[in-house]
Amino acid sequence: MGETSGFLRWDRELPERRPVPVRLKDWKEVYQDFPTDKVAVQAGRCMDCGIPFCNNGCPLGNLIPDWNDLVYRDQWRAAIDRLHATNNFPEFTGRLCPAPCESACVLGINQPPVAIKQVEVEIIDRAFAEGWVQPQIPSVRTGRRVAVVGSGPAGLAAAQQLTRAGHDVVVLERADRIGGLLRYGIPEFKMEKHHIDRRLEQMRAEGTEFRTEAVVGENIDIDVLRASHDAIVLACGATSWRDLPVPGRELQNIHQAMEYLPNANRVQLGDMERSPIDVAGGHVVIIGGGDTGADCLGTALRQGAASVTQLEIMPRPPAERGEGNPWPQYAMVYRVSSAHEEGGERIYSVNTERFIDDGNGAVAGLAIHEVEMVDGRFTKVEGTDQVLPADYVFLALGFVGPEKGSWLEQLGIALDERGNVARDDQYMSNVPGVFVAGDMGRGQSLIVWAIAEGRAAAAGVDEFLMGETRLMRPVDPTSRPLV
Repeated sequence: MGETSGFLRWDRELPERRPVPVRLKDWKEVYQDFPTDKVAVQAGRCMDCGIPFCNNGCPLGNLIPDWNDLVYRDQWRAAIDRLHATNNFPEFTGRLCPAPCESACVLGINQPPVAIKQVEVEIIDRAFAEGWVQPQIPSVRTGRRVAVVGSGPAGLAAAQQLTRAGHDVVVLERADRIGGLLRYGIPEFKMEKHHIDRRLEQMRAEGTEFRTEAVVGENIDIDVLRASHDAIVLACGATSWRDLPVPGRELQNIHQAMEYLPNANRVQLGDMERSPIDVAGGHVVIIGGGDTGADCLGTALRQGAASVTQLEIMPRPPAERGEGNPWPQYAMVYRVSSAHEEGGERIYSVNTERFIDDGNGAVAGLAIHEVEMVDGRFTKVEGTDQVLPADYVFLALGFVGPEKGSWLEQLGIALDERGNVARDDQYMSNVPGVFVAGDMGRGQSLIVWAIAEGRAAAAGVDEFLMGETRLMRPVDPTSRPLV
């Protein structure tokens, strides 16, 4: 490594976030610039550990020690080549991935791990700034046609790999813009959308075709699509949200997170002046303690909510790893995201019993109580009932699988026991020539898994079409994420 004693000399350091009062006035990304010399120091903390568990912790198998060393040696051009060798979109993962690689870092056994995610995003941002990210035009065209349904990270990764393999690829997206949840599910303050647009420019130049407002089962006939293409990749995500069927669920101003977040993004895109769900001056309760709940929190605070409370049925995570969560597993510890830093209250170990009517058909509050785990089940703690006032309630409870549309039934697609699209180790469904990648086959997971699956599915498609493939296969579809 460039500096074998770096981990002994330097502490972990990340860029500072912009002051809370300042960033709540806009929707820009929260982090300030990180000086290049500090990036090099952080890369230099990567130790010569012999067995880089970070590679294993990353579903993409990123060559992390390699590009850490190159950054430390000021060889940035080589670093982006090494990073792009395994990851099509490091500008997305470097901003949005929870970094299982850092939990698996050998240094993290007894010290703060290497700032892998920060080095990654600095590499790709510099590469774009320097003009190093150029279209990779295939030298040979196969004449084979592939349709990719869905333009989230899995679909985009599959499309880029297949285009570079020489196939004619079209990406079909039912929304009015390309990007899937990257576009409409991730708030602007976590990732500004110009990062998507500049990558799409590269993909278009490489030959990938994009069609928006292309709704399979409506203006796109699935039988015609299949007949006119040599292969299809389904990358539609796990978009069926989990509901909370308790008394009062029908009241007004109770919304799913994915009914709330996209409109806030549309305001930033200039499509509307104000979101139809604007919580300015209201008391907001978010049910669900994960990343989507935090996205709702940051959005509500920027809209000017009077108060925001986030509820989680699970207990508060410990400050440090528990005995049942050893290294190199993803560390299930208490974290404070940028949104949590901005305000609001988090309440753990509580359950919502019912929603309270304001007398006019809208929500006025929640009847909640504490819970504890008894014999593997949540049990009410008697005497803990309380009412939590609320003008708006957002449900951020995760997703239960892909939407079960008529066109899937028309294709004869088989589902697995979890309700996801079943596939073999080549990522092909039970229907020959129809492949599946990302959350649609895996279930709700991480952006890094979606990209890895998109790349792996592309290899399966390429081999199906050509009899062999040179595309990488980064993941086994039967494996499960640690997070």
